[in-house]
Amino acid sequence: MAEIATIARPYAEALFQVAKGQDLAAWGQQLDALAQVAQDAELRQFADHPKASAQQVFDVMAAAAKTSLAPGVQNFLLTVIENGRLAALPTIVAQYHALANAASGVSDAQIFSAFEISAEQLADLKATLEKRFGRKLDAHVQLEPGLIGGVRVVVGDEVLDTSVKARLERMKVALTA
Repeated sequence: MAEIATIARPYAEALFQVAKGQDLAAWGQQLDALAQVAQDAELRQFADHPKASAQQVFDVMAAAAKTSLAPGVQNFLLTVIENGRLAALPTIVAQYHALANAASGVSDAQIFSAFEISAEQLADLKATLEKRFGRKLDAHVQLEPGLIGGVRVVVGDEVLDTSVKARLERMKVALTA
């Protein structure tokens, strides 16, 4: 996996440098759509076919993304396809988001919850987490019923686990020690 990250880094840095003068949020949405499309196994198989031209792969991806692409994003996508780096596109986009977040002072927060979280509950949780982590957070919620209750929050390499499952595991370790 380190190899893909190493390949993706220069692309992400160059993309970020170009995007700085543009609307970062709009570019981020377009890149997310392209990364989602690039994860499709059939599309990657089509892209790897020797008779498929870079322009054909570009046209299929642009149509599948279902969003209009900025000229800079179009150039980026065509460059990635021509260089045979389509498999690295999701990693490139993830690194681009990390650079954009670092520049704006915001970090991504992945919140795993056992139950649905309403908008106002998320706003309260986000405010609490921003105080706890000491920075602005862009929160994304993902359901994980195995937690039983509570939440597990991942911000970069930091993890805050207040789930019932984690508490039960800590009690199990304490009782067996």
